[in-house]
Amino acid sequence: MKIHNSTLEDIPEIFRLYGLATEYQKTIFPENTWPTFEHQLVTTEIQEQRQFKIVIDDQIACVWAITFSDPHIWEESEKDPAIYIHRIATNPSFRGQKFVTRIVQWVRKYAISHKKKFIRMDTCGNNQKLIRHYKKCGFEFLGMVRLRNTSKLPSHYQDIDVCLFEIRC
Repeated sequence: MKIHNSTLEDIPEIFRLYGLATEYQKTIFPENTWPTFEHQLVTTEIQEQRQFKIVIDDQIACVWAITFSDPHIWEESEKDPAIYIHRIATNPSFRGQKFVTRIVQWVRKYAISHKKKFIRMDTCGNNQKLIRHYKKCGFEFLGMVRLRNTSKLPSHYQDIDVCLFEIRC
């Protein structure tokens, strides 16, 4: 297993994994699933070296993105020095390999090297299975909030409570 920055050549596979993740979400928590993300969003993340992949046997097993700012979700807390993880999508052929735990281990080192004090993540809706999973991966569940300004967020953030998670580095 190796972690690399995603490349522009990975974009078709990234969107395939997003599509598969959305289909899986519909079976587990149909009240809230990912929308179709903008191509430019992923292109920008790749160009800024904020989109990552786990590669196993020359296959992309998992992808995710990070950002250093997330004001529309974290509001006042966004001023803290943090890394925010977004859109973890696992290739179904590699499910069950504890990628979130591996991502957390990697992001913790990355955060410390970039002088960040927190690793943060969010998920939409009251998905108790996912809340338990993220807690097992080391996140503290901070609770559910209703976001105040969602106009600049993707559609799955509209009219739903958001779960906030944090790890102190």
